Amino acid sequence: MIAPQPYFQERGTPIAVRLLVRALGERGDEVDLLVYHEGSDVATPGVTVHRIRPRPTVRGIRPGFSLKKVYCDLFLIPRIDRMLRDGQYDLVHATEEGVFLAHWLCRRHRIPFVYDMDSSMSHQILDRHGWLAPLRPWLEGAEARAMRAAVAVVPVCEALADVARSQGVSDPYVLKDVSLVEETATGGTSGVGTGEPVDIRALPGWQDRAIAMYIGNLEPYQGIDLLLESFRHVLRQLPAAGLVVVGGVPDDVEKYRRKSRALEIEGAVQFLGQRPVAHVGAYMRQADLLVSPRIHGQNTPMKVYTYLDSGVAVLATDLPTHTQVMNSTLAGLAPAEPAPFAREMIALLEDPSRRRELAGRARELIRREHSYGAFRERVHALYDRLENLPRRKSPAAPPSLTESRLPRR
Repeated sequence: MIAPQPYFQERGTPIAVRLLVRALGERGDEVDLLVYHEGSDVATPGVTVHRIRPRPTVRGIRPGFSLKKVYCDLFLIPRIDRMLRDGQYDLVHATEEGVFLAHWLCRRHRIPFVYDMDSSMSHQILDRHGWLAPLRPWLEGAEARAMRAAVAVVPVCEALADVARSQGVSDPYVLKDVSLVEETATGGTSGVGTGEPVDIRALPGWQDRAIAMYIGNLEPYQGIDLLLESFRHVLRQLPAAGLVVVGGVPDDVEKYRRKSRALEIEGAVQFLGQRPVAHVGAYMRQADLLVSPRIHGQNTPMKVYTYLDSGVAVLATDLPTHTQVMNSTLAGLAPAEPAPFAREMIALLEDPSRRRELAGRARELIRREHSYGAFRERVHALYDRLENLPRRKSPAAPPSLTESRLPRR
């Protein structure tokens, strides 16, 4: 498995990778996981972690496209080539920009590969770096060619499945993310961070506040600017409200602290910085409302599944990134604009009965369709089908799941 990212770190994609290799290990597969040099060592049965060794080294690799990632990917190329030459692999499972390397190198070694689609790389890059717009045809073309060459395309949501279909993939295999409530209850993915969860209501002046809470990184696409601007509107009507932001690297936390001061809301906002996944459950239980103000992206954030499984009501922007999973019977939804987002936040904070109803229905859905058990069954079914493919592929035309007429479950 090619996962071009720090591993292990407690953020979305590395957590998703760990869940996937855990499921494959439980199936009985032997997995060599190739990742960046940065991250914590964690043991997963059936999985051997291999790391690149860039010289000179770099640190602080963040989510999304960056020059640091490009630099690290240069060290992935010879490592992948050597492993494919020496390893006698049945299959390569590639994520993020690793799919482009797999497309190139697996063709050379006549080994099939899976395109794990947790985002549209071309859309993600162009959303964040508009100056790369002239490269759009090349980026989209490379993405489309890799999809059509893969033996399976595995998007994490229906919106990305539609992108795959638009590029000629007839049968994308949707593998949705899961709730991490069990992990937070057991400390399952811990090992990062120390200390005990902060008792927010024990902080001076916070005992009786109605608390809205955001958990996640503070990258621009997450909509933290929208959240803070909305919360300024909320305080005008509900001066006893409080906003807690859990997550973010120190530079981002300081950036948004400065914005809170500029908006004159700093007394009602707490930034707690990065916290272990094992503590997330304790924080969610202290909230009256969980918020996801995301403003960009097609894939559904992994944290949304955990939010919906928490027993706490959720407020999210009414964009496809959220609405492909939830509707107004499961969560509060509002446009990605400060005033309407604030109005819905106020309505939910003032209505405990509605919050309980939304939270109950949401938890029922997640327990039924987005548990780790359901995820593992989907992974095993996919790999049962892939196991029927010939071990070596012609470099000209690897069959898709449909073309090879594999049995379906």
